[in-house]
Amino acid sequence: MFTLHRGTTPLVVSVRHCGRDLPGWLREQLVPRALDVEDTYRHLERLHDAARELGATLITARHSRYLIDLNRPRDDAPMDPGANNTGLVPRTFFTGEPPYRAGAEPDAAEVQARVAHYWQPYHDALAAELARVKARYGHAVLFDGHSIRSQLPWLFTGRLPALNLGTAGGASCAPSLRERLTDVLQRHVAVFDHVVDGRFKGGHITRAYGSPHDGVHAVQMEMCWRCYLDEGRPQHWDGARAAPSQALLRDLLQSSIEWRPRSSEAAARVGSVRSPE
Repeated sequence: MFTLHRGTTPLVVSVRHCGRDLPGWLREQLVPRALDVEDTYRHLERLHDAARELGATLITARHSRYLIDLNRPRDDAPMDPGANNTGLVPRTFFTGEPPYRAGAEPDAAEVQARVAHYWQPYHDALAAELARVKARYGHAVLFDGHSIRSQLPWLFTGRLPALNLGTAGGASCAPSLRERLTDVLQRHVAVFDHVVDGRFKGGHITRAYGSPHDGVHAVQMEMCWRCYLDEGRPQHWDGARAAPSQALLRDLLQSSIEWRPRSSEAAARVGSVRSPE
């Protein structure tokens, strides 16, 4: 259901929506368009290759978000009330149309079965890795990787900045980590524009696991596809085009590894990290 590479630093990198696998039974429920898994975070795991080299822990999901969205709470409470939302088991594409054949939408029992079989194991593994890292280093940094088309009118107006750093408005990590990563983005501003806590302030994983007073500091990076691929041909990998983005991500990850909480931001205690309920 996921791949896990255990590292040797305080950094844990989570990349969930790069998965493309669709179980056969789910394929039968979906419209043909959905089989191309168009809302996948294209090539994102490849962009984060440096994580292993730098010594970070990397957890990567295998299945498509059309099966279940690992970045939504298990009770499917809206992440941003009033905004369009695809949900725990997405009932729409990012463009607003339904991915399920008429009458084939999952009922409540099926949704809970998917939570138990796919959602919970990923979160159990992520929580265990954060607890392991925190116990060893005294703190953990969770870097949640995302990517998205630059323009999706059903989800947001206008064109997104190239890089969107989310810290739940500063609540999911220490101020000094937010400042440090913002400084990294500023160093790359000649190539990529950016915003901090704009439209994408952080999803469920950032908000649920980020607890700076308990020593777990979580950030989300939403990178627009245009940073590293041709949005009209997202299935194609272009190494030359992706190189600046890979350099940027390496800089962000290295900075996250080297960062240490200030004395006033230090963890209150070194304890366990529970999977959110």
